[in-house]
Amino acid sequence: MVFGDLEILYKLGITAVLGLIIGLERELKRKPLGLKTSLVISIISCLLTIVSIQSAYLFNHAHSVQITMDPLRLAAQIVSGIGFLGAGVILKKDNDTITGLTTAAMIWGASGIGIAVGAGFYMEAIAGVVLIIISVEIIPYLMGKAAQTKLRNKDLIIKVIVRNRDAIPCVLDAIEKQQITIENIRIKDLKDQTHLVDLKARASYKHTTVDVYRHISGMDEVAAAEVES
Repeated sequence: MVFGDLEILYKLGITAVLGLIIGLERELKRKPLGLKTSLVISIISCLLTIVSIQSAYLFNHAHSVQITMDPLRLAAQIVSGIGFLGAGVILKKDNDTITGLTTAAMIWGASGIGIAVGAGFYMEAIAGVVLIIISVEIIPYLMGKAAQTKLRNKDLIIKVIVRNRDAIPCVLDAIEKQQITIENIRIKDLKDQTHLVDLKARASYKHTTVDVYRHISGMDEVAAAEVES
């Protein structure tokens, strides 16, 4: 077995490992693109890319007539032809929700990884797989954590009528001591010498609207209160 044959096996082996990673990620999520499909796509894409590149130089030197061939012409057809597999996993549900787009993109990605390895771009292919896994696993996880943190709080609109202008800072301090974060304040003087304090705030989901209202309306300086969540 010559060095060229070993290199081909080396490329196919790398492609199989990278395709396995992509397929395993989909398999664990029970998506249509599983291990077998991902392996077949990546390995065959790599093989066809190798054939395309090798044949371009092989047949070019085998004949006395100069023949110009595009080394990646066959690889370009792989990208075009892989679309039928991607279309097969995209579904439209009764509520007009479209699913399977990520899986279809992973099919296209597995093909691209195979082409990259077949063309000899090993590090680029490995980096591509790493970025794909980060994009579909780690980034959504971090975004989910951030969303959960935000969902632990709820928005409140609080309107308080304060009898004395000098008591407004005390009222605001008392509200903030209840672990209510004030994000926006608007103060308006009323005709009866009272003052309307309009607040946009954020509180923990553990604070019910009724509890917040009871606490604010029970203050001595407060003439009236309204809380909306």
